[in-house]
Amino acid sequence: MCHSLVPHTFVQQKRPNQSGGKFTLSQPIILYRKLSADNIFNGHQLLGAGNALITDEYGQVIDIVPVAEAGDSIEHFNGILSPGFINAHCHLELSHMKGRIPEKTGLVDFVFKVMAERHFTEAEILTAIEAAEKEMLQNGIVAVGDICNNAFTLAQKSKQQLRYYNFIETSGFPPSAAAARFERSVGVYQQFAALFPQSSLVPHAPYSVSPGLFALINAQAAQKVLSIHNQETEAENEFFQNGGGDFSRLYNALGIDISFFKPSGKSSLQSFLPYLTNQRTLILVHNVCTTKEDVEFLQRSTINGQRSTFFCLCPNANQYITGSLPDVDLLMSQQCDIVLGTDSLASNHQLNILEEMKTLQQHFPHITTATLLQWATINGARALQMDNELGSFEKGKRPGIVLIENTAHNNLCGDSVAQRIL
Repeated sequence: MCHSLVPHTFVQQKRPNQSGGKFTLSQPIILYRKLSADNIFNGHQLLGAGNALITDEYGQVIDIVPVAEAGDSIEHFNGILSPGFINAHCHLELSHMKGRIPEKTGLVDFVFKVMAERHFTEAEILTAIEAAEKEMLQNGIVAVGDICNNAFTLAQKSKQQLRYYNFIETSGFPPSAAAARFERSVGVYQQFAALFPQSSLVPHAPYSVSPGLFALINAQAAQKVLSIHNQETEAENEFFQNGGGDFSRLYNALGIDISFFKPSGKSSLQSFLPYLTNQRTLILVHNVCTTKEDVEFLQRSTINGQRSTFFCLCPNANQYITGSLPDVDLLMSQQCDIVLGTDSLASNHQLNILEEMKTLQQHFPHITTATLLQWATINGARALQMDNELGSFEKGKRPGIVLIENTAHNNLCGDSVAQRIL
C-alpha cells in the first residue's frame, strides 16, 4: 500500500516533430499522476477495482482507464478514491465556540447560549477560524457554503485554500427593522463580493425574517444561490401554524414585541416559500420536521424548473442540538436533491463530511455508500454552482482527490477516515 502524498512525476511521451522524428525543447512535458484503489467513486457511481485515475501534477483530471491500459508507475491505495467533499452548510465564524454549548438543549436554548457567548477577543476568533479551515482541508473538504454575519472569516478565505460560496445572513423579525437590517447586511456583503463573486444575501430562518425583509432579499437574488435554515425543530412549524411554542418564549426573553405577527395556519416552509421567487438555487438546511405535504408544496411551486432546490442534511448538528434526525427516507422517496453540511463547531464536534455520512449510514443502513458520496460530492457542487470544476472525476475538472480508508465491502465503518491526497 502506498500512502505517499508527494506528487510523483510521470512524463508524457512527446510526439516527434515533422522535421525528422526528433523531439524539440519547445514541446511541453506533462507530468502525470496515476492512482488506483480498491474502488473509485467518480462522482456518480462506484466503478469497482481495476481502474486508474489519471491527472496532471495539479490534479486536473485527464481520464479514468483500466489499470491494464494505464502503463507503469501506478500508485495503489487501500480504500475508496473520491472527488473532494463539498460542505454545503457551515458557520466558520462560530469556530471559537467549540465545546461551549451543552448538547440536546433544544434549538431555542441553543440560540440563547450562542447569543450569550460574546466574550471572545478577535484574536481568539481568528485563530479558531484558521484551525477550523485546516481541519476541513485535512478531512477532504474542497468547497464550503459558509454563513457569514460579519467579516471575521474574510482574511482566512483570502488565502484561497478552499473554495467558498459566502451566504451573508440577514435577520430581523419586526417589520420596522427590515430596512436597517438589510442595509447592515449589504455592508458585509460588499466586503465579501469584492473578493468573492460567489456571494449572496440570504435569509437566516423563517421565524427571524419579516415579509418586508424577505422582499428585499428576494429582489437581489436573481441567478444567485440562496440558503435558509428550514424546519430545524417542530416548534418552528408550531409558531407559524398557531403562534405558540418555544419561539414565543424566545421573543419574550429578547424583549421583542411580536404582536404584529399573524400565524398563517400553515407549516413554516409553506409560509415562507412564496416570498422567494427570484433565486436560481435554493438550499433548505436541516429539514428535520419537513413533511411529505411540504415537499409536494415545494414541487408544485417550482414551475418549469426555474429554481433548483437542494435539501441540506446536517445530522450530527441535529443530534447535538435536539437529538433528532430528518426523515431521510421521505426525501429520497420524493426524489429530492440532497447535499450534506456540518453546521458549526458550536453544534458539532468536528467539521468532517465523512462523519456526517457515517451517522446517516448508521441510522439509515439501507442508504448505499455510493448515494452518500453523491450527496457529498457532485450534488454539493451543483448546489453551490461549482460543478463545472468540482464534484466529479470528469475530464478537465480539478475536484480534489480524497482517500477513504477502513471500509468494509464498500460500506463505511465507525473507524473509516478520509484524507486529502491531492
